[in-house]
Parts: sequence; C-alpha cells; structure tokens
Amino acid sequence: MKKQAGFEPLRRSAQQGFTLIEMMIALLIFGLLAAAGVSLLSFGVRAQAVAGRKLDDVAALYRLDGVLVADLAQALPRTVRDEGGAVRPAFESGGGATLLRLVRGGWDNIDGAARPSVQKVDYVLSENGTIDRVAYPMLDGAPPLPPATMLANVSAVSLRYRLAGAWSDSWEGNSSAPLPDAVEMTVTRTDGTVYRELFLVGTGNAMAKPVTNAG
Repeated sequence: MKKQAGFEPLRRSAQQGFTLIEMMIALLIFGLLAAAGVSLLSFGVRAQAVAGRKLDDVAALYRLDGVLVADLAQALPRTVRDEGGAVRPAFESGGGATLLRLVRGGWDNIDGAARPSVQKVDYVLSENGTIDRVAYPMLDGAPPLPPATMLANVSAVSLRYRLAGAWSDSWEGNSSAPLPDAVEMTVTRTDGTVYRELFLVGTGNAMAKPVTNAG
C-alpha cells in the first residue's frame, strides 16, 4: 500500500484484535454502566422499602380510625368495676397514659364463648410511642387482655369532647349525660405530622342515650 502525505496507512487485521488502550476504555465504559445500573437498582429498592413503610403506616391509621369508629359508635352508658372493686363511669377521659376508657356493645362472639356481648376497652399511649387498645374479657373486676398496638411513632395525643354543642378538654359524665356526643382526637407523630379526627359517640346503639319520659 502506498504512503499518502507522508503517513503510514493504518490497517489492522482480524488477528491483531484490540489494543490495550482500547480494552481499558471498553472496561471503563462497562464499569460506568455497571455502576449506574447498581445505583439505579439500589435506589429502586430503597424507594420500594420507603413506599412499603409509608403504606403500612397509612394502613395502621385506617385501622385505628375504623376500630375507634366501631368502639365509639357502640358506646354504652354502662358503669363497671375495676380490679379493686371500685365503680367506674361508663365513659372516661383517661388519666396518665390512658387516653380513653369506655364500654361498647356489639362484641362479636364467633366461637360462642361464655361471655357477654359488651366489652370494656381502654386506649393507651405507651412509653414506646404507640397507641394500644386494651380489651377486658369481662366488664367487672377482670384483668385486661394483652394490648393490641394500633399505631406506632406517636409523640402526643389530645382529646376533646362535645356535648350539647360545646367542646371540653376533659370529660366528666353524669346520670343525665353518661356519654359525650362526639370525640375529637388529635394525634402528633414523631415526624411532626398532625392528624385530627372526629368520632360520633353512641350512634350505633339505640340504648346509648338515656330516654326520659315526658309528663
């Protein structure tokens, strides 16, 4: 082959292959593509984990909401006795860690156990930052069953009670008004998110409100 303009023409046969520099460039490009793929996969896994935790948290909020709706809608004006034998009101705003204590009807008895269809339940804010629902097997004097965690990552809970159009930060029932008309719950999460929910009380039971006969 003739020289052109003083340069030796470059021609590579199939037997010569790639030069070391070309191989290093190819490996560098492959490494960059592999690193990008690993980063993208890692990001996808982390995003899926975060989304899963968020969905679980939203599901827990819905579960808490559903259980509170059922409990408060079926609240009954039935006084109870604690483990020490003292009479307790049918509906109490809690003290200390106990947020709320009430007696509800409509307790399903699928197994046909020897127990009533009414149940005493407490809602407790634990030291671990969870809202727990504590149920009792019997209304009077029985120790509680193991708590069921309804919602985690809770830093504070506040309650207000509505009766005859007025709101109050505490509840003290009496014989003429053993139950409030509604309950407002404000939940502050550990990340600063605040949820506010309203619940009607006693709407699921015809006997939830005392009836007085006129005349």
